[in-house]
Amino acid sequence: MTRELLDRALVEEATKKSGLIWVQGPGGPARALWHVWHEGAACLVGDGPGEQPLPGLTDGGTAEVTVRSKDKGGRLVSWTARVVEPAPGSEAWQAAVAELKGKRLNAPDGEAMTDRWSRECRVLRLEPTGVTAALPDGDLARPPLPTPATTREPIPAGLPRLLLKRRKRG
Repeated sequence: MTRELLDRALVEEATKKSGLIWVQGPGGPARALWHVWHEGAACLVGDGPGEQPLPGLTDGGTAEVTVRSKDKGGRLVSWTARVVEPAPGSEAWQAAVAELKGKRLNAPDGEAMTDRWSRECRVLRLEPTGVTAALPDGDLARPPLPTPATTREPIPAGLPRLLLKRRKRG
C-alpha cells in the first residue's frame, strides 16, 4: 500500500471514531468542534444561536484538523482540509444535515432544528486534501480561550452535611 492510501485511511477512521476534532482556520485559534463523518468529509454545523462557533472557516478556504484518540485522548493525526459550504437546501446540504441531525444532542427546537439551520446557521464540509502533518514532539498545551460560560457555582449549604453522613455510614 502506498503512503497516501495509508494516510487517507488513518484520517477517515480516526475522524469517524472521534467525537471531537480540533479545527483551526487561517490565523485563528484551534477549537474543539463536534462533527459527523459523511461521504469522505467531516461535516459541521454552527455560527448560529445555540450552535458552536466556526470562526475563520470560509467556503473555499483551508483548515488544519487535529484528531484525538477516543479512548486515550492523545493526538492521532493532523490533516489539511478544504472548507466547502454547500448551499442551504442543496442535495449535499440535505445529506450532511440528515447525518448531523441524528448526532445533535439537546437541540432546543427538536425536529425544527433543520429549518433553523437553513435560516440561521452554516453547514460546512471539511474535505481532506491528502496532506497530513507530522506529529509534534511537544505537547502544544495552550490556556483555554476566554468564554462567558461557567461551571463554577457556590456549593449548596446542605452539601457538607450530606457528604459527612455518607462517610460515617461506611
